[in-house]
Amino acid sequence: MNTFAEPYTRNEDAKSLEEVREAIHQLEESHKARGCALSGRIIQVTHYLPIIGTISNKSGSALPSPPITPELSASPLNDGLQDLPISLQPLWTLSPRAGHDALVSGIRSLSATHEQVIVGWTGDIQAGKDGQAIPTDSLSDQDRRSYDKALAGYKNADSEEVNSSPPHEKPTSYKSVWLSDKVAHRHYEGYSKQTLWPLFHYLLWQDVASEATMDDLDWEAYVAVNTEFAQAVLSIYRPGDLVWVHDYHLLLLPKVFRQLVPDAHIGLFVHTPFPTSEIFRCLPRRKEVLDGMLGANLVCFQTYSYSRHFASTCIRVCGYESTSKGIEVEGHITSVMHCPVGIDAERVSRDTLIPGVQPKIVALQNLYQGKKIVVGRDKLDVVRGVLQKLRAFEKLLTDYPQWRGNVVLIQVTSPSTSDSSKLERQISELVAHINGEFGSLNFIPVHHYHQTIKKDEFYALLSAADLGIITPLRDGMNTTSMEFVIAQERSYSSPLVLSEFMGITGHMKDSLQVNPWNLGEVAAAINRGLLMSDAEKRKRHATLYKVVTTHTSHHWAAVLVKMLLSQVSQENSAHHTPYLDLEKLSDTYHRATKRLFLLDYDGTLSPIVKVPSAAVPSEETLEALTKLSNDPKNLVYIISGRDSAFLIQHLGHIEKLGMSAEHGCFVKEPGAETWSSLTEQLDMSWMSEVKEIFEYYTERTTGSHIEVKKSSITWHYRASDPEWGLFQCRQCLDLLENNLVHKRPIEVLVGKKNLEVRPIAVNKAKIVKRLMYHHPAAEFVFCAGDDKARIPQTDEDMFRALIIPPGQNDALVMQPPTSAAILEPGETLNPVELAIVPEAIFSTTVGACNKKTLAHWHVTSAQEIVESMLSLVRSSP
Repeated sequence: MNTFAEPYTRNEDAKSLEEVREAIHQLEESHKARGCALSGRIIQVTHYLPIIGTISNKSGSALPSPPITPELSASPLNDGLQDLPISLQPLWTLSPRAGHDALVSGIRSLSATHEQVIVGWTGDIQAGKDGQAIPTDSLSDQDRRSYDKALAGYKNADSEEVNSSPPHEKPTSYKSVWLSDKVAHRHYEGYSKQTLWPLFHYLLWQDVASEATMDDLDWEAYVAVNTEFAQAVLSIYRPGDLVWVHDYHLLLLPKVFRQLVPDAHIGLFVHTPFPTSEIFRCLPRRKEVLDGMLGANLVCFQTYSYSRHFASTCIRVCGYESTSKGIEVEGHITSVMHCPVGIDAERVSRDTLIPGVQPKIVALQNLYQGKKIVVGRDKLDVVRGVLQKLRAFEKLLTDYPQWRGNVVLIQVTSPSTSDSSKLERQISELVAHINGEFGSLNFIPVHHYHQTIKKDEFYALLSAADLGIITPLRDGMNTTSMEFVIAQERSYSSPLVLSEFMGITGHMKDSLQVNPWNLGEVAAAINRGLLMSDAEKRKRHATLYKVVTTHTSHHWAAVLVKMLLSQVSQENSAHHTPYLDLEKLSDTYHRATKRLFLLDYDGTLSPIVKVPSAAVPSEETLEALTKLSNDPKNLVYIISGRDSAFLIQHLGHIEKLGMSAEHGCFVKEPGAETWSSLTEQLDMSWMSEVKEIFEYYTERTTGSHIEVKKSSITWHYRASDPEWGLFQCRQCLDLLENNLVHKRPIEVLVGKKNLEVRPIAVNKAKIVKRLMYHHPAAEFVFCAGDDKARIPQTDEDMFRALIIPPGQNDALVMQPPTSAAILEPGETLNPVELAIVPEAIFSTTVGACNKKTLAHWHVTSAQEIVESMLSLVRSSP
């Protein structure tokens, strides 16, 4: 992902829902035609099930339930059941859970085209008519099975939607995740709400009003819950399912599930903002969280800026590399995109017409006759900016005295899971101050209601408003702003003041966007909105209305499916490389009479380090190489990009060890004193031209340096700013490829934080072929490397060279390689028959199992390569 590129416009933005669905159908048919298995089913993984379960025969307790959920009537399907005798009443009553309407409506809309399973925590279980939560541990296995049975028969209880479901709608089922109360609340109220949520909203923990401290136990609970969710998804998973994971509660899930099902198609949508790298790096578990997210094929955010922050964090904090396709980690590429969430515009439009709305609109108009009504509705959170909004309103009355007595602010703050008594007190004191300063016996300028209001009251407020003001300090998606636009369609087309720090503002350009910290700017925007002409109001409203009714939650959900399908069967899709079978390795090793070891150095025998000179071999590495090379049946070669001086310095004392330096340009046979060069007959005059180009970029990239070897030249930028270094690397690569490569016999290698230019006629593959040619009796080959599957490659060159096609009568016949002809000029070289069989070639890459590679096996670290070799020599008789 090129983080220096401008935000792109997604083609889906201009497509209708029907066009997106048709594109999904075409993608699925295309994948099936190519033999890619798709089940036609989507697994939606959310923190909560969108359902509340109430059990009839348990007594309640005072256990708190996150989040605070307003009481709802039970499902119409259960109407009248409460009048039955207790012995005849069902054990479980299910009702819809309040909140997350946009997410739930988006998920349910996909039932028009796909079968779905919604996976989520049951939430706290309520008991009896009092609705109090009971300990989950008090439920028997029979109770839980009964709940799952009731869940299997549950239908969405919105009466209009139940009766209007299309006959072709695909089934939606539910999978419950049962968690112990202690773990569930440490996960949600602890790590999710006290650590991740403040961080994602640009609040460091000392700024949070509750002043809660981080606890390792909360992290353990977060890991445990993500693992439990992964097991729940695994229990219902079918090959070809699409798995969508939602929000910050489950950021570890993609990696955990990837380890269980390497070929899964996984998407992650983060509904919250994502902070800059300088904020995110403060998180103690930053790498674990990022690695968890990068287990997905696709990570999606609300806005382009959030996606760019994520990519920058991966590069700057973890040192991962960015490509045009996404973030690359151990050969697996995670695409990074953005797609803003919408609301269910049709449902909201219907809700504005429910009985009770119109009478309350009339009542509000009569109550505030002759006055302008400004409306705000927010949760009582630190980031919602209610304090700043009130101060801006005070600024309005101070700077624009004509509005004194002529405008009222109706501010509703809904209870939140992170309610702060300190914040509530500050708001109440500020409201009292404004009313005391600018009010009178017959006029109160600010009306503050700290409560959850009913649906008809909410839509009446939005419809009666002369101005809406929603100015959070940081927010992902705010549905109130979009609901305001829908409500105003049948009333005044009133303008809307929005904070520029919301995920939705990028699409709502015709709102009055402000910096909520700039009180004067907010006050001026309120004044402008209240004085706006009817013609300008209608023009702005028409544009906003089109956005809100086009980019709906249904459209958002369909676009997510299309995005994830676009990652299926792509080159960056994950696939499974099995872990190195040590038992098979040992058996083949001990049966063989001649063995060949071909080993990369950096990242394979020694971990990658920031300073290349610090990559010295460990005692275990030296022990393994010494013992292996001392066995007369073995031939051990180090095939490295390092120069000969480094290899001699650290490994030269191992007398029987063969070496190849600079990616095969120089070779030192076991026991030999001198090096043979494959470059003596090549034109090397290009090196001065390349060095001049590298010097140009070194001067402009702080921390970069040039390494000149005998046969190649490398530009390193590992110590530079990661994003600037990567940008300069791409610029330099473009210059080399367009102005030099086609004129000279060279190739350019993009390595780990470096750019290397070498002769095109020499690489690791040619050395491997030469060694195979000169040692045809080898019955065992162990080849290990760590490079990415990228063109051009170094270690992947070796793996490719070991893919030997069978000859006649299944005999492996090898023609003389060019490297042998260069090093042995004048000798007659004939084809040789190899004793090796494909099953005895253990090409092994260092990296994840889903890393794209030509190797047949994988290990996860350089230490495991060394341990594998030690296991061979230590088990020898």
